[in-house]
Amino acid sequence: MTISIVGHGYVGLVAACIFADFGNTVNVIGHTTDKLERLRKGDPIIYEPGLTELLQKNLRAGRLLFTDQFADTIPQSEIVFITVGTPPKDDTGEADLSVVFKVAMEIGKYLNPNKFTVVSCKSTVPVGTNLKVKEIIMSELAKRPEINDIRNNDIFAVASCPEFLREGTGIYDTLNPDRTIIGSNDKQAINLLLELHKPLPGKRVITDLASAELIKYASNSLLATKISFANLISLYAEKTGADAQAVLEAVGLDNRIGTKFLDPGIGYGGSCFPKDVQALTATGRQLQVDVSLLEAVEKVNKSAWENFVDKVSKYVPIQQGQTRIAVWGLAFKQDTDDIRFAPSLKIIKALIAKGYSIVAYDPAAMGNVRKQLGDTITYTTDSYEAVKGADALCILTQWNEFRQADLKKVKSLLNKPLIIDGRNLYEPKEMEALGFTYISTGR
Repeated sequence: MTISIVGHGYVGLVAACIFADFGNTVNVIGHTTDKLERLRKGDPIIYEPGLTELLQKNLRAGRLLFTDQFADTIPQSEIVFITVGTPPKDDTGEADLSVVFKVAMEIGKYLNPNKFTVVSCKSTVPVGTNLKVKEIIMSELAKRPEINDIRNNDIFAVASCPEFLREGTGIYDTLNPDRTIIGSNDKQAINLLLELHKPLPGKRVITDLASAELIKYASNSLLATKISFANLISLYAEKTGADAQAVLEAVGLDNRIGTKFLDPGIGYGGSCFPKDVQALTATGRQLQVDVSLLEAVEKVNKSAWENFVDKVSKYVPIQQGQTRIAVWGLAFKQDTDDIRFAPSLKIIKALIAKGYSIVAYDPAAMGNVRKQLGDTITYTTDSYEAVKGADALCILTQWNEFRQADLKKVKSLLNKPLIIDGRNLYEPKEMEALGFTYISTGR
C-alpha cells in the first residue's frame, strides 16, 4: 500500500516508520528543508527510544521517503494521514486548526480523480473537524477543470483515526495498541484502514466521525483527571500525615479503577493532556455544557507545581547573595526531549522570579530548554556536576538514571543534604537513614 503522512513530529514519524516496516511505501510530507534533510540522513530529529534504528532500516529499504511537495505523493496515495500540530489558542484554549485546514487545501489540489483515497486525521481535533476537512477538499476539487462533478466521483472519503501513543514509548504503543479507532461513514475507507492496521493487535472500534473525534479527547481528559485526583489526595496526605502513595495504591487495586496514572507529582504536561483538556473545555463552553469538572482538573494541575514551589521556598530560604538550586530533569516525562507544557519550566521560572539560581541537568531536553530559557539558568552535562555546591536538589523528571544515583556522592556535593522530590523516586526512610532531609510528594 502507498500512503502519505503530512507532518513528521512524534505521531507522524513513528507511524511512518512502523507502516513502512510493515512493507508499505510511506511518503512523509514536511515543510522545513533542514529537518527533511536530516530525516533523509537517518536523524529522527526528536528523541524517542528505538526510532533511529527503525528510521534508518526503512530508509535503507527504500520504503520511507521525505519530501516537501504534495504533488509528488498525494496522487499516488491510497491513504493520507494528517498528523500536524493542533496547539491551544492563547485566548480561548480552543484547538488551533489552521495548519490542518491548510493541509486539507493542499490535499484537495492534488488528489487523483481516477483513484480512491482516504484522508484521515490522526491529529487530535475537535468534533466536526473531519467534516470541515471534507468541505475544504471538495472546494479545492471543484476548482479543478478536469473534474466535472466531484459529488458523483468516488475520489475520496474522510476518516478519523486518532493515535494513542505515549512519548518515550511511542514505538511500543503503536505496535501494541489496546484499540484501533476508525471513524467513517464510508465502507471503502473503513476497509482500507482496516487493511493497513491488520498487522496490529487490539480491538477494532468502528464508529462515526464525531464519536472517533471525541474518543481521543475523552481518553486524555480522563487520564488527566486521574493525575489531578492523585495530586489532590497528595495535598490531603501532606496535611494529615498520611502516605498518598499507599492510599492511591490501595485505591488502584480496585479493578474498576486501576493503578495507572494515580501517581502524585508536579502535575501533567506534554503535548496532549494540557491542550486536550483545554480544547474539550472550550468545546463544552461552546455547546453550553457544564465544564466545571474539567476546569477543576486544570486548577488542581496548576496547584501541583505551585505546591512544589512553595516547598522550595519553605525549605530553602534565600540568604544574602544567590541561593543555588540543582534541578534533575527538564522534559515533561522520562524518555523524551519534549518540554511542551512541562511543569519543570513553570517551576524553574517561578524559582528564578523568587531570586534562586538554577543549575539543571537532563539527559535529552537541555537543547530545547535552552531555546526557551536561554542563559537564565546554567546547564551541565553531568547530574553530579549540577548538585555540586547547591543548597538543594529538586527532582522534576523521573529519568531512570536518577533512580539509582550515588546518593552518598550527591550528599557530599550538596551544601546541604536536602532533596525535594517531585517524582517520589526514593523511599523516605532510606533517605533519612542516609542523612538527607527528604521532601517528597504526598508522603
